[in-house]
Amino acid sequence: MSHNFNGISGIYYRELTVLRKKLLRVVAAAAVPPFLYLMAFGFGVGQNTEVNGASYLQFLIPGLIAMASMNQSYNIATEINISRFYLKIFEEFLLAPNGRWQIMAAEVLYGITRGLIPVAIILLYSLGCQVELHLTLWTILALLLHLCVFALIGFIVALKMKHHRDQASMNAFVITPMMFLSGTFFPVDQMPLVIQWLAALSPLTYSAELLRDGLSNQPLELGSIWALLGLITVLATYGIHSLKRMEP
Repeated sequence: MSHNFNGISGIYYRELTVLRKKLLRVVAAAAVPPFLYLMAFGFGVGQNTEVNGASYLQFLIPGLIAMASMNQSYNIATEINISRFYLKIFEEFLLAPNGRWQIMAAEVLYGITRGLIPVAIILLYSLGCQVELHLTLWTILALLLHLCVFALIGFIVALKMKHHRDQASMNAFVITPMMFLSGTFFPVDQMPLVIQWLAALSPLTYSAELLRDGLSNQPLELGSIWALLGLITVLATYGIHSLKRMEP
């Protein structure tokens, strides 16, 4: 059992060491976009606007948390691609006496860690905006499910890309539309029917709803929890299968 955790901790420690060297750059990248969205939508378009009886800021900030943390956890795909195609470090992970699941677990744990950075930043923004948010155990559960889903997606995308440039297409056609069409900035039920259908296919829709409920101290939607748990199971299974097919 300790050998299993040693394999995970070794890879995770390596990723944290790299993160520490560029932490200021990562924090700045995580802080600026949410601030701009907050100014443009929260204090610009949405000023004096209510959504379902609450202020627009109360609606927007959980959406920003979901969107920004999604970007950070998913962006492990970029680092894994660099490790695969340029530094060749990922090959060392494959050659080491680690189980394939340990590699995936360590990278997903790293993705979750990265995703927590914008969460902390936006929670500080909420204090400045005087928006009351509730960080309960249910909120933390929703956040971990959310980050796990997108860290797994980033991990799988990194394994499936044939070239580092291919990831830009994935971002343009999947991640960016997901950011704007999943209820992060505007309620899904106020969008055209076609957009509502597309939003129902987006995991960000369910995680944003869970985070919004948790941060508003409302009961979490069980259907959304099961949807994310089911997706995590499918993604983890597919991720391990993809790793096993890779040549070291």
